[in-house]
Amino acid sequence: MAAAPEPGEPGKGKREGLPFKLLGILDVANISCARDSVLYGSLGSVVAGLGHFLLTSRIRRSCDAGVGGFILVTLGCWFHCRYNYAKQRIQERIAREGIKNKILYESTHLDPDRKQTNSDSSN
Repeated sequence: MAAAPEPGEPGKGKREGLPFKLLGILDVANISCARDSVLYGSLGSVVAGLGHFLLTSRIRRSCDAGVGGFILVTLGCWFHCRYNYAKQRIQERIAREGIKNKILYESTHLDPDRKQTNSDSSN
């Protein structure tokens, strides 16, 4: 008989395998930046719609402002997050190549650190 999984154990919960799809097409759990963008967009729509309603008391225009706020905030968060994600991937690739070159050229005549130490000791 299997023991009950701990609440904090990853991969053992009932809902772990169920994807959350927004509008049936956008899998929010597996697409990076999608969850935060949708959450911030919904908050932006509430703020924009409620703020517009408090200023003008026009219901239809306030709903339009809420939808516009959702679109603007979601797209803004999406592009900002994807830009930072791409920048981080480029930095990781550069660091990985640097480490690979360091391992490859270590203790050879092509090692730049070895050339500096040899030239310092000969002077």
